[in-house]
Amino acid sequence: MIDPRLQTLRVLRDQGTVTATARALHLTPSTVSQQLRHLARDVGVPLLEAEGRRVRLTGAAYTLLGHADTLFAEWERARADLAAHREGAAGRVRICGVSSAVAALVAPALARLRTEHADLDVHVSEEESDHCFPLLLSGRADLAVLIPTADSPPPGDERFDQRSLLDEPQDLLVPEAHPLAARGAAHLGEAAHERWIASPERADQYRLLLTSCAAAGFTPHVAHEAREWFAISALVAYGFGVCLIPRLAPVPPDHPVRRVRLTGSARPSRRLITCVRRGSRAQPPLARVLEALEAVVRERVAA
Repeated sequence: MIDPRLQTLRVLRDQGTVTATARALHLTPSTVSQQLRHLARDVGVPLLEAEGRRVRLTGAAYTLLGHADTLFAEWERARADLAAHREGAAGRVRICGVSSAVAALVAPALARLRTEHADLDVHVSEEESDHCFPLLLSGRADLAVLIPTADSPPPGDERFDQRSLLDEPQDLLVPEAHPLAARGAAHLGEAAHERWIASPERADQYRLLLTSCAAAGFTPHVAHEAREWFAISALVAYGFGVCLIPRLAPVPPDHPVRRVRLTGSARPSRRLITCVRRGSRAQPPLARVLEALEAVVRERVAA
């Protein structure tokens, strides 16, 4: 219903290069370039300017993109309104999200929906927060459960509808023989001289560690790098360091570690949000998933 070349232009704005745009849309770079050349010819204004080996968008391109974002949001609303005429119709929802949210929120929400709405088809993929927005924009995901970062689009971005889902505290994970383990609670500053386990590749959690430690008055010494919570927990258990761990993240029961609740003004927390393409939130299949997620969150908070 909308010129698909506008979507190509939107993804180029997000990805920055023709090659990355082609990868996101499963096209060849030559196809992307050709689409944009033809679009510029049809609208009668230049949309791209050469900048070395890269291209940059012209002022006219940004003007066109403003209208394109409005068109796509209205199309999502139209789909939602039309779907309301097909009550009970089957639907498909593709969900991406950070690992702890998938494990603690998405999986139980979908298990509930599986019994209540057997006609609902879902697909889940675990992704880092910064990867979720391109997936939504390119149409390869319909819903993301993620942690906003400094690189995330702002809440008012016309392409996305972002809403708070849960504020999740962070715990300090220590070996069970650690002096803080017996206390059960501590200030983050008490771990200033510890060795830390973290990974810059888990960007959202790594930024939270740096920001939280800075607020507590120190820079963490990251002695070892690991991404998966199973590996991180094992390193902590064997005394190689400590880590920040989200309250929802699972810890293997056979690992001799303890969660220490953090107190004080520097108590770290992260916000989980749901993000969809603007205008799509009311589409019945998506609305069902969002309602189930919110029900699981209410139960977690009440517990």
